[in-house]
Amino acid sequence: MPFRKHVESIFTLFLLCLAFLIPSAAQTELAHVNGRVTDQSNAVVVDTEVEIKNVDTNLSLTVKTNQDGLYAFPSLRPGRYQLSARKPGFKTVTVTQFTLNAQDHVSRDFVLQVGSASESVTVTAETLNINTTDATVSTVVDRQFADNLPLNGRSFQSLIELTPGVLPTGGEGNTDTFVVNGQRETSNYWTVDGVSANFGMGGNIGNPGAGLGGQTGATSLSGGTNSLVSVDALQEFRIQTSTAAPDSGLTAGGQISIVTRSGTNQFHGSIFNYLRNDVLDANDWFNG
Repeated sequence: MPFRKHVESIFTLFLLCLAFLIPSAAQTELAHVNGRVTDQSNAVVVDTEVEIKNVDTNLSLTVKTNQDGLYAFPSLRPGRYQLSARKPGFKTVTVTQFTLNAQDHVSRDFVLQVGSASESVTVTAETLNINTTDATVSTVVDRQFADNLPLNGRSFQSLIELTPGVLPTGGEGNTDTFVVNGQRETSNYWTVDGVSANFGMGGNIGNPGAGLGGQTGATSLSGGTNSLVSVDALQEFRIQTSTAAPDSGLTAGGQISIVTRSGTNQFHGSIFNYLRNDVLDANDWFNG
């Protein structure tokens, strides 16, 4: 009997360890959209068909509101969307230019007007999605921002350093070349499309000084992000600098979530030429 209790205690401890490990794999770059559908008298409208469509791929998802008039889309890739709500006896409402960024939690309510379903009301979405669900402090750098700024070395490392609370460190042996709100360089946590991009305890190649102090990002030897995602494949990234959500990483520093481009229904590409010389450099004071 004592042996059986001992085995049960070990099994219970094992389950508890699994419970603590599971949240570490739950981090995701996906966005979440929910809301409530009512009529003009503020009464809920049940069984309303709500559709969200990616305008680049034409892929769409459709759900219906429940008895409380609520709907939810829990797992959406960042991108440009069109959101619509339709119900027989009411005008169809369509929200255009609806952009979702990595890890967004957006609440979008609908107010339906009495009329024919063939009639439609078009609304342009707001340009900013305000987080009202938690106290996370974060910054999103999207594709347009990355395209419009010059990037030295074909790496978006310099864009991370534009975030409030981020301070570049540099120095020999550093692979994470910035700190976030005073935390250590090895306290930053990286993900690419929701998958961890960190080396575990003991540091990584080219960073022997990391010791057993924590995890380091899978960056290049010079600390760049080229080895994670190329600039051409980058869709956007979000860096959380304070009060990160419980599902974000295992460290106390910045939480950098990188999202790669998923493509569209049209063929497209890009070409660039990388040239570095001193012809157009500023003149030195000591040049004669």
